[in-house]
Amino acid sequence: MSSDRFIPRILLDSKISLVGYWYGCAVGWIWGTLWSTGRIERSHGLWVFRGLPRRLFPRGGVCVGCCFLTGDDPFDDRVLAHEAVHRAQWRRYGFLMPVLYLLAGRDPLRNRFEIEAGLEDGRYLPRRSSSR
Repeated sequence: MSSDRFIPRILLDSKISLVGYWYGCAVGWIWGTLWSTGRIERSHGLWVFRGLPRRLFPRGGVCVGCCFLTGDDPFDDRVLAHEAVHRAQWRRYGFLMPVLYLLAGRDPLRNRFEIEAGLEDGRYLPRRSSSR
């Protein structure tokens, strides 16, 4: 991403970012384990924790490290593919991910992380029919 040029290279895709990623994974696991009332499964490189109370996550769910924390609403492989991009973003940025995400803003149509993950797959825009 173009704004990455302002971030020291040692913080991107590095041992430092890996520590931040694993920290995010641990937080996601703890949060998911404490609050999940549904099935826990592995899909698209993510640990998916279902059945969390709606007040604990924004929109349709949240990706923290390698964990997708969500409620009881159904979702498909495209949503999981969207969340898998967020997982890769966590790996790239580590500890910086939550800060950078907040700085990118709450409007998903302008948030660079949501745009990169795919606005249609993330259900921010209506899906066009495709041959995916």
